[in-house]
Amino acid sequence: MINWLLGIFSHDIGIDLGTANTLVYVVGKGIVIREPSAVARHKKTKEILAIGTAAKKMVGRTPSTIESVRPLRDGVIADFDATAAMLTHYVRRVHESGTLIPKIPRPKMIVGIPSGVTEVERRAVVDAAIDAGARRAYLVEEPMAAAIGAGLPVTDPKGIFIVDIGGGTSEIAVISLGGIVIGRSVRIAGDKMDEAIMNYFRLKYSILLGQPTAETLKISIGTATPFPEIKYSVVRGRDLETGLPRSIKITSEEVREALSPIIHEIVGHIKDTLEESPPELVSDVMEQGIILAGGGAMIHGIDKVIAEATKTNVIVADEPITCVVKGCGMLLSDPVLLNKIHVTGN
Repeated sequence: MINWLLGIFSHDIGIDLGTANTLVYVVGKGIVIREPSAVARHKKTKEILAIGTAAKKMVGRTPSTIESVRPLRDGVIADFDATAAMLTHYVRRVHESGTLIPKIPRPKMIVGIPSGVTEVERRAVVDAAIDAGARRAYLVEEPMAAAIGAGLPVTDPKGIFIVDIGGGTSEIAVISLGGIVIGRSVRIAGDKMDEAIMNYFRLKYSILLGQPTAETLKISIGTATPFPEIKYSVVRGRDLETGLPRSIKITSEEVREALSPIIHEIVGHIKDTLEESPPELVSDVMEQGIILAGGGAMIHGIDKVIAEATKTNVIVADEPITCVVKGCGMLLSDPVLLNKIHVTGN
């Protein structure tokens, strides 16, 4: 009875708690928050100074008294207090926006998590959700949530092959009858791509780029296959020889060369998963193709590289970056499916 009353006076929410970005879905409203997973706080007092976009802008620019942290690393909680503060902030924003009388923030919360996390890591996410004000917290594996968000029939007796390339992890799974038949969670994804870009240009030009600059390069001119016309971008960093600021003009071909080893590793894991899959499900995958989701799916030509390596059709989901949060949001309205697929709940 109490939970039913709390349900009336709060918005139930689905959350994609990502290493790079956090997205929040509210039933009836859709995606209401889409912000970087970042928190800025005072080093000594631990007072929260900024969350989301404002905190990300501080990365690499903070004085010694302030630290800008990413609460999640490789898809799991690295800083519990910062994660709880970030979740609390977003829950309050959802319940205060657009109404004269703010709702009581005691929502049912569904959170997407990597499929390879340990029981301790799962418990940390549930505890952070409860600390943020959730009355019930359910965890759903990201490949399953992404498949649901992409509109795929996960309960059918047909194999669905989904690859979700996020910020901290790449989730590769074959789904059938509402469960993951075979899957792997590899900690090679967007963050490793940023690191690869930074390392490449440090070695080639002796210039030190910041992580936000590398990420911008990846998004703007990152590619897995050559563009019809080479693209250019001017970046600024610190010259490692002189220690002075320096600008260089970078081509999309150089970024492609930098990203190539990371993309090759991801493709290798996709091939391995295909080889381990039961023959009947492989037949289904050959028929329906491989579905790509996550921010990494937006890299130009990555679908072609995977298709060439696996000899299988590859389809990029509509709005791939929102698939996980949409899946979590859709499960809020489908308690039967939620009870079948959630990996834990309180």
